Amino acid sequence: MTRVAVLYGGMSAEREVSLTSGAQVVAALRGLGFEVLPVDVTADLGALIAALTPAPDVVFNALHGRFGEDGTIQGVLDYLGIPYTHSGVRASALAMDKAAAKAVFAAAGLPVAPHRIIDVAELADHDPLPLPYVVKPVNEGSSVGVHIVQPGDNSRARIVEEWHYGPAMAELYVPGRELTVGVLEDRALAVTEILPAEKFYDYHAKYAAGGSRHVVPAQLPAEITQRAKEIALAAHQALGCRGASRADFRYDEASGRLVLLEVNTQPGLTPTSLLPEQAAHVGMDFPALCAWMVEKAACRA
Repeated sequence: MTRVAVLYGGMSAEREVSLTSGAQVVAALRGLGFEVLPVDVTADLGALIAALTPAPDVVFNALHGRFGEDGTIQGVLDYLGIPYTHSGVRASALAMDKAAAKAVFAAAGLPVAPHRIIDVAELADHDPLPLPYVVKPVNEGSSVGVHIVQPGDNSRARIVEEWHYGPAMAELYVPGRELTVGVLEDRALAVTEILPAEKFYDYHAKYAAGGSRHVVPAQLPAEITQRAKEIALAAHQALGCRGASRADFRYDEASGRLVLLEVNTQPGLTPTSLLPEQAAHVGMDFPALCAWMVEKAACRA
């Protein structure tokens, strides 16, 4: 019987989401007959290594955000020689660093929005880009800390006052529709349109019940659907991702412009998450998705 340790929780701003993802995965894998060891990851690295001794056959990485998605835990598992799900050190670190990822995307000829890396304190004095623009942490996920600065609003001082995320990126705002594409290894699954209940697809809209509505497949021109899937797969490959990823886009119908925002190497696995919806759409239920991830686990790759 395959013994799978499921890492969840963690130390990031996305700890609660990871706990939910992990609980779903534990239940699914147990239902399939795997021997499952749930491990709530904290700042105690010694406790984590002890929990992984003797080594399981596979680690299912259900962590999100910093330390779980940025190459840190991947490096620990590579050092221990334990196969794990999702991307390796390099791809995880690149994807989590929005500036580094955009450099990779641009070098691969993929469409990205203009941006600047800023010290967030400069927002107190001036706009770093023409309005409207987006301010986001360079190294966070799940829309944590994301702000849209619109003409006429006075949010800059509040952003500076509340900011605790380190380096910031200012990015030109792309109007239009919010799209996402899940990728499983060499296959782009589908295009989902996200319709948030509030102003934009923030942390609450992602994970609260009723926070957003998902339309899968998105009602789009066939060429836009195909292009989004091609870009998502190309971005996955350019970063060197492994297993599952999810690419987020903006589609401006007025101009026909499709812009790649980022790639998530640890897509959510909660009841409201997008990747499981897309997998179900193509005939892969949640337990089958989890089993596929376990089968694709690797180490030092």
